Amino acid sequence: MTVSELTQSVLDGAHGPDPATLSVTSAFWLHNTTRLPGVDVTYRNYYVLLRVGEVFGACSFEAGELEPEYCADTSGRTLADVLRSDDPLPVRIAALDAYLAAVEPHHLAAQAEEIILPAGTPDVRARARDAAVAGLLDVAEGTKVALIGVVNPLVDAITDRGGVCLPCDFNLRETASGLRVTRDMLEVVDAADAVVATGMTLSNGSFDTLLTRCREQSKPLAIYAQTGSAVARAFLGSGVTALSAEPFPFSQFSARPTSLYRYRTEL
Repeated sequence: MTVSELTQSVLDGAHGPDPATLSVTSAFWLHNTTRLPGVDVTYRNYYVLLRVGEVFGACSFEAGELEPEYCADTSGRTLADVLRSDDPLPVRIAALDAYLAAVEPHHLAAQAEEIILPAGTPDVRARARDAAVAGLLDVAEGTKVALIGVVNPLVDAITDRGGVCLPCDFNLRETASGLRVTRDMLEVVDAADAVVATGMTLSNGSFDTLLTRCREQSKPLAIYAQTGSAVARAFLGSGVTALSAEPFPFSQFSARPTSLYRYRTEL
């Protein structure tokens, strides 16, 4: 199954109610920046959010890929209309995420393990989140872990467990700890024993390629996702072996305890 095939199966009614019966009540365009203490990197994040009932479909995107004006024309549309449209890919991923989360919210999923992130400063919460992600992997001493989408606390969480981090990112050249960052995703996947990837692979269109490569090489693939967390969940047992799903509101938008949900399956 590919993302396009999953979308078509949703439109065909294979996953629950007709998406034409579910409407977007609110559309959001968000931009935030983060610089953790002692780090010289400023993270710049852009998100599209679509609210459907009690859930939010979410997808991050690159600067300039989507303008705030899209919000004016999206509230009130049905999910079927968005999914069938030629809207930018991040909007369609957010719609797919909203549908799948509405059908089965993470907090009601029987297979989900809820992790409460503690109250605290951004760096405390980021480290707790990334330790929870790293905990999805069996990282023995010397295990080579491809990290697709660099988050420096996650680099530390992998190396603190004895793993060798192989980082890949489009926007960074070096991690805070001095590791070289490549732009070539397949280079690090092929060299790794296991893979951890951001949900942004859904928004930039590389998810299917990553999934296929890990399937072909029988490598564990863990996804950490604010973007498309319910979309990534649909691939559990079909290439994705573990998932850290963080639905909106994301941890960086609060100093109080919030939840993420971990899923595991066999390779």
